[in-house]
Amino acid sequence: MTQQVTQRVRAQGAAMATAHGRLDSLDALRTVAMVWMTVFHVCYDLNWLGLMPPQQFLSDPFWTWQRTAIVCLFLFTAGVGQAVALQAQGLEGLPWQQRFGARFWRRWRQVAGAALLVTVGSALVFPNSFIFFGVLHGLAVMLVLLRLTAGWGRWLWLAAVVVVALKFVAESLIRKSDGWQFLNEKWLSWLGLVGRKPVTEDYVPIVPWLAAVWVGLCVGRWVLQHRPQWLSASSPVLRGLAVPGRWSLSYYLLHQPVLLGVLLAYKALA
Repeated sequence: MTQQVTQRVRAQGAAMATAHGRLDSLDALRTVAMVWMTVFHVCYDLNWLGLMPPQQFLSDPFWTWQRTAIVCLFLFTAGVGQAVALQAQGLEGLPWQQRFGARFWRRWRQVAGAALLVTVGSALVFPNSFIFFGVLHGLAVMLVLLRLTAGWGRWLWLAAVVVVALKFVAESLIRKSDGWQFLNEKWLSWLGLVGRKPVTEDYVPIVPWLAAVWVGLCVGRWVLQHRPQWLSASSPVLRGLAVPGRWSLSYYLLHQPVLLGVLLAYKALA
C-alpha cells in the first residue's frame, strides 16, 4: 500500500512538471518575490544616490524585515522546487549518492556561475563591501546540502529549528567568550555563526537561511502528497504571473545593473 502511494505521488510530480518543465503556481510565487525585491532595490538605490529622504536600510526594522521576508520567500520557493524535482525525477527514497544527476549539476553550475558574476560586479561598484556570500552563493551551497539531507524525512523540520537556534547560540558564545571570536573571521563567515555581520552588500550564510530551504522542501512534499492541486493549478492570471518567474535567475542578475543605470542617467540629466 505504501509503495502504491509513493508511486502515485511520483507520477503526480512528474505530470505536474511537464508544461515548460515548470509549474505556474510556483513560478507565480517567484514573480511575487521578484516584484517585491525590485521595489526594495529601487528604494535602496534611490537612497544610495541621495534621491529620497535618508533611510537606514541596515538598521530600520521596516527595511530589515522586508529584506528577511524577500530572501525567505526566494529560498522557500527553491525548496519547494526541489521537492517537485525529486518526485518528478523519481529520486525520492534513493541513497544520497543517486540524488545528484546531470540536470541538477547543470542548474547548479548556472547558479554558481551567476554568484561569481555577482561577486565580480559588486566588487567593481562596491570595492570595500563587495558580495562574497550573497543569495546566489548561499543557494548554490544549500542546494547541495538539500540533496544530501533529503532522506532525513520529517527530521528536517527539527533540523530547521536547530539551524535557526544555532544563530542565537553562536551570537551568545561570541559575546560571552573571546575564545569564540574566530567565528567572526571572514573565511568562516559563510557559515553564519558570527557575532557581527561582515561588511558586505548582501549576506545570506548557511545559518540560519538553510532553514528556509528545508521548510520549502518539507512543505513541497506535503503539498505533493496531500494537496497536489495547489501546485498543478493554472489559470490565465497564473500563467501571466508565471512568465517572469521562469526567468528568475536572469532577472536577478540583470535587474540591479538596469535599475542603477536608469537612476544614474536620471540623476545626471536632472
